[in-house]
Amino acid sequence: MKKLINDPANYVEEMLDGLCMAHPGLTRVGGDKRAIARTQGMRKGKVGVVSGGGSGHLPLFTGYVGEGLLDACAIGNVFEGPTINSCQDAIAAANGGAGVLCLFGNYGGDKMNFEMASEFAAMDDVQTRTVLGTDDIASAKPEEAEKRRGVAGLIFAYKTAGAMAATGAELETVATIAQKTVDRTRTIGVATSSCQIPGAAGPNFEIGDDEIEMGMGIHGEPGIWRKQLRPADALVDEMIEMLLAERPDDTRRVSVLVNSLGSTPFEELFILYRRAAEKLDAAGLTIVRPLIGPYVTSMEMGGASISLCFLDEEIESLLGAPASCPFWTVE
Repeated sequence: MKKLINDPANYVEEMLDGLCMAHPGLTRVGGDKRAIARTQGMRKGKVGVVSGGGSGHLPLFTGYVGEGLLDACAIGNVFEGPTINSCQDAIAAANGGAGVLCLFGNYGGDKMNFEMASEFAAMDDVQTRTVLGTDDIASAKPEEAEKRRGVAGLIFAYKTAGAMAATGAELETVATIAQKTVDRTRTIGVATSSCQIPGAAGPNFEIGDDEIEMGMGIHGEPGIWRKQLRPADALVDEMIEMLLAERPDDTRRVSVLVNSLGSTPFEELFILYRRAAEKLDAAGLTIVRPLIGPYVTSMEMGGASISLCFLDEEIESLLGAPASCPFWTVE
C-alpha cells in the first residue's frame, strides 16, 4: 500500500508535529512529547478528562483534545498503547486540582499502563477514576459486556464527560456520567478491506475483493462472520437489528454515528445513514444530533461502523453543550 510518509520510524512524531502546527490550541507535553494537551492549560478546580491509545485512529484519540471534551491524551505508536510515561504526562497535564478521569478503550495494554500511571499520580495526591469504553457488541455477548472492546462509540462518553467537567462537577459525578454514557452506547462495524502499518511488509489482514466481514475490530480483530459483499441496505438492516436488540426499555431518542473506518467515502456513509434513519424511525426512535464521517478510523481500512447512543435527558443535554476540537464542534 502506498503511503505519503518519510521514515516509518518517524511517522508518529511527524504526525503529532503537524497536528499541533495546524491546530495551535494543541501542544505536545511530557518528557517524550507523547501526550497532547490544550495549549491554554487547565482551569484550576476543574476535573481533568484524559484518554489514550495507539496512533492510526485519528481523529481518535488526540484529535478530541479541546474545549468541552478531553483535556489531554496519551498516544502510542501505530496500533500500540501509550507508555506509562505518556499516561503519566497526560494525567499531569490535565490536573487542575480536582482529580482526573481516565477514559479510554477496553484494551489490555492501555489498562495496565493507565493503572500504573494512576498509582504514580496517587503518590502525588492526584485523585483519578477510570471508565472503560466497551461499546463493540461483536467482541463479547451482552452477559459479558465488561469484556467488550471500546471503538467509535467512545466519543459519546468524551462529549458527556467533557461537558460535565466543564460545569465544575466533582470527579465522581464526571465519572458517573461517563459510565452511564458507555452503558447506553453500542457499536457494530463492517470491514471491506485491510490497512497496513507504516513500514510493515504487508497488510494487517487479508480479505477478498468480493468479501465483507461483520464485526471486525479496528485493529483487524476477527468479527462474527465473513461473507460475500451484499447491498448496503441489507448490511444496515442486520447492523441496526443487532444494536436494537440491546436497546434500553426507557429509550425513545437516540444519537447515531455512522463512521468511516478510513477509506470509505462520505457518499457511501450517507447511503448507510439513509437506511439507518429509516430503520430507527420504524422502531419508534427519534434521532438527535447525527454524526456522519471519519470520527474513529483504522488507517486506510475500508468499511464503516454504526454507533447508537441511547439517550436520556441528561445525556442529550450534555451532548448539546458547547465543545470545540480540531475534528468536532458543537455550538
